Amino acid sequence: MSASIQITVNGEARSLPAPLPLSDFLAGAGLDTRKVAVERNEEIVPRSAYGTTLLVAGDALEIVHFIGGG
Repeated sequence: MSASIQITVNGEARSLPAPLPLSDFLAGAGLDTRKVAVERNEEIVPRSAYGTTLLVAGDALEIVHFIGGG
């Protein structure tokens, strides 16, 4: 039986398996890490740290997805 954690993503509660790196969460959500900016607990997460940043219970993520256009 795997453990789960509760986090908030863009204001919505989510239950996730733990431990879970931020990069795995983004991939599972179908988000291209080159086209998003992530704030975790009111601090920007550098793209280079997505793979080493483990999500923990109570984390609050704000994710902005960049969309190109003309």
